[in-house]
Amino acid sequence: MKITLLGAGAWGTALAIAAARTPGADAVGAAQEAAAALAGDSVQQVQRVRLWARDPLQVAAMQAARCNERYLPGSPFPAALELCAADEAELAPLCAGEDLIVLGTPMAALRGLLRRLRGLQVPVVWLCKGFEQRTGLLGHEIALQEAPGLAVGVLSGPSFAKEVAAAAPTALVAASAHAHVSQRLVQALHSRTLRVYANDDVVGVEVGGAVKNVLAIATGLCDGLQLGHNARAALITRGLAETVRLGLALGARAETFMGLSGLGDLVLTATGDLSRNRQVGLRLAQGQSLAQALDALGHVAEGVYCARTLAHRARTLGVDMPITQAVVALLDAELSPAQAVQQLMGREPTPERP
Repeated sequence: MKITLLGAGAWGTALAIAAARTPGADAVGAAQEAAAALAGDSVQQVQRVRLWARDPLQVAAMQAARCNERYLPGSPFPAALELCAADEAELAPLCAGEDLIVLGTPMAALRGLLRRLRGLQVPVVWLCKGFEQRTGLLGHEIALQEAPGLAVGVLSGPSFAKEVAAAAPTALVAASAHAHVSQRLVQALHSRTLRVYANDDVVGVEVGGAVKNVLAIATGLCDGLQLGHNARAALITRGLAETVRLGLALGARAETFMGLSGLGDLVLTATGDLSRNRQVGLRLAQGQSLAQALDALGHVAEGVYCARTLAHRARTLGVDMPITQAVVALLDAELSPAQAVQQLMGREPTPERP
């Protein structure tokens, strides 16, 4: 299988490392490998992985170090991982002969890349999580506008790039309306350390991946203010309820949010200190401004950029999302951290429901 990953940030790089480290190591490939080992035969490497970056200087630096020192230091590249730099105008011919294209860029770049690739006959999936700022659309909605003929999907779930690159046990979900796209992802990435589950609820998987980033900011704030484990548990639980309400309004299935892209991703991003969105909340609780928090972070925190868009889309659908609204007010400096907590705790009592 020939795979090209477009975008050499932390997550795109980590997935490229994982794919190149275990070529062809899906369930069938593992069985074939075991049989070959018993027979004393060599195991053929059946997967070629290529990582593309827009900046030729970044590619040259990665090639020299055999590592992405800028975005994922300490994670060496497998020998099988190829690097590539090309102008965006050349991406369509570059990708035409591949078996799978994975977009590892932030949400802001998704529309432009889909437009470049709209004529391909190759499955195209993305890793980014969030709502497009200008339009409020999710990834699959952007794809319908820009490349309705593409067979597309999304890979999501609880995953820190550093741990995936280090081969720590991880489980992800591959979602697509096209069964062959999900299965292509499973075939490409499923291994002894990376489990990939197929799902056809693209809306639910994307909503879960987008909303959890905003909720992680809130949980980081909660922990930064040392409000305790009770408060953290309440925030995560009621945040999940907000996610379900929005997802159902957009046509998702409720059970999706009990899975990897819902509860799983929310728990990881809200509680794990490798989470950039959680770090934003922690820094705001310490008295830093949003600009200071983002400068210290040095990476994109998608929750910051999609919070307002998320809140706006929820309002247009008539969906109540008080935690999200409090995060937006905090990011806009309309509320202090303490005031945001007071606003949430001061709401009128209501029955518990999703």
